[in-house]
Amino acid sequence: MKQVRRRELIRAGTTVEQMVRAIADMIVTGQMLPGEKLDEVSLAARFDVSRTPVREALRELGAMGLVDREPNRSAVVTNVTETYLHSMFEAMAELEAICARLSAERMTVDERRTLELEHKASMRLVHTGAEEEYAAYNTEFHTRLYRGAHNDHVFEMVAQTRARLAPFRRAQFRLPGRLAKSYEEHDRIVTAIMRADGAGAAQAAYCHVETVSDASAVFAAAGEPAASTLPPRGP
Repeated sequence: MKQVRRRELIRAGTTVEQMVRAIADMIVTGQMLPGEKLDEVSLAARFDVSRTPVREALRELGAMGLVDREPNRSAVVTNVTETYLHSMFEAMAELEAICARLSAERMTVDERRTLELEHKASMRLVHTGAEEEYAAYNTEFHTRLYRGAHNDHVFEMVAQTRARLAPFRRAQFRLPGRLAKSYEEHDRIVTAIMRADGAGAAQAAYCHVETVSDASAVFAAAGEPAASTLPPRGP
């Protein structure tokens, strides 16, 4: 039975990437609580891997702010405070708004066409309820916005912030109806960009991230998460 569970958790990508995602999801959804020790030997046995990828996964989780590790001590699940989580999503909303505005102003014709075509194609994933595939597409969609801004410094900042929030953003797609709502929010961003409406694109992107924040918080709260999350701010 344990072997089956490991296979469910470790599905795609490299071993370290799989472990980072699996452990992060367990922290966000409350399966691992604040202060809980993350023993390398136990985790290696749980995921049927050596200690080396476990050690690397814990290091990456530490960089994401989900795991705390002091010298000569076991890694423990970090207590992500409500204030800190809010500050990250607030920063993310501002950065994505900047990227959307600049994309509306700077994207090439080919970049706009590709953004629109892939956005429309993602409706198939919504119709089939393909959460994993849509989550992967969602990452690509936002990366196109970051690249479309044609500003390397902004790209670096927004990519770093997104990495910290990845587990929380990914959780949103488990909520009923979230895929369709995400598509609608993307549609407003794409429409503004296609019209070269910088202000409209920025507003749509900012509201999108705020909604993601609320959706992620609702999911985490439902599972009594390790990370304290914000209550929904609006409908």
